[in-house]
Amino acid sequence: MAVNFAIQSKLDRRGVDVVDASPPLPRGRMVTSAEWVDYFRANAERARSIPWGRGAGITPEEHSAIARSLQAWQLGETSDGRHLRAAAQRYAERIGDPDYVAAVDLFIHEEQRHGEMLGQFLDLSGVGRVGANWGDGLFRAARYCLINMEAWTTPVVMVESLAMVYYNAIRRATGSAVLQTICAQILTDEVPHLRFQCERLAIIFARRSRLGMAVTMLLHRMGFIAVVALVWLGHRRAIRAGGYDWRRYWRAAWDRMRACWRQMGRLRSKD
Repeated sequence: MAVNFAIQSKLDRRGVDVVDASPPLPRGRMVTSAEWVDYFRANAERARSIPWGRGAGITPEEHSAIARSLQAWQLGETSDGRHLRAAAQRYAERIGDPDYVAAVDLFIHEEQRHGEMLGQFLDLSGVGRVGANWGDGLFRAARYCLINMEAWTTPVVMVESLAMVYYNAIRRATGSAVLQTICAQILTDEVPHLRFQCERLAIIFARRSRLGMAVTMLLHRMGFIAVVALVWLGHRRAIRAGGYDWRRYWRAAWDRMRACWRQMGRLRSKD
């Protein structure tokens, strides 16, 4: 379970309290698709209780700093996932792993659950939800160009690495017990999400040549620079409210992504 522990240790050193362990996953080896199905089903039963009865508890200052950013991020969590499901179906048929489709479906449901929690908070706070945002629109448009699992999984790993930074910033930027609990749940869930995606990329990369991997990693780094910059451009006020200036945000983002790359490399070498 190297991704889990590697990311957890960095989060601890940076003061992120990702509370409550996820259901156990096998250590020291790849998790099978059937085991991922069991994990996601078990995790759905462990969702923490959100203290909705306490109200939104968001101050005008917090509202000003984070509300618009939360609207955009919530929209991004609510994709119906049909293009990803179609790509997963084609991939699973090609490799003979039907359980992978079910695992991806449960992963999508977990992301949608995050979006619904955020949406309920936005409704409770009187901010409301939005139906369109330039960043989400850009990402959704790009999905039509993603034709295989590698092309789908790569940006997901990058965005979820940044989600670890983003939701920690939001958690720190508010005194709302409701929003802090939602962020803690999402942060807890995202750690296994990263392992799920890193394992898939490691499987895909297993037979790639050294030169092919060098080109792949160059493209990864170029893509991640773009994603880091776009997230900062769209959400810098909220991220700053959580105590991240550009330098700290940049370092934290790369720390998360490097942990994922290291895990992919270790798993690829074992495959």
